[in-house]
Amino acid sequence: MISRIKKLLEKEAVSYLFWGIAATAVNWIVYTAASFLTPWPMTVCNFIAWMAAVLFAYLTNRSFVFRSHTHGAAEVLREFLLFVGARIFTGLFEIFLPSILFHAGVTWSFLGIEGFWAKAVVTVLIIVMNYILSKLIVFRK
Repeated sequence: MISRIKKLLEKEAVSYLFWGIAATAVNWIVYTAASFLTPWPMTVCNFIAWMAAVLFAYLTNRSFVFRSHTHGAAEVLREFLLFVGARIFTGLFEIFLPSILFHAGVTWSFLGIEGFWAKAVVTVLIIVMNYILSKLIVFRK
């Protein structure tokens, strides 16, 4: 059973999704801890959680998903900055695109969450965009 799981995680797309879910968990854990343990406002807690998740995602994508062979401080820093830049770029879509889709007519709710499907569509788009940017720009062979 463990060898089957290991083989599955060696497949790049499955590994990417697995570590992406783990990065999301890091985001939520850090956000929750910061919210409960500090007097900081929600935006500060969310920003810190986002930074922790991006760092975690970089390390796991570098090591386990794309298996980067970049060495040397300057090359690793360049790779990291490309990764963060890509996440900032797709983050802008994540911030603004749900509202645009909602106002364009993707207004269906789910579980009482207004604009749920607009957000869901954007989430899938962001996952695909992050994968493509990581594969073709950040961790290219």
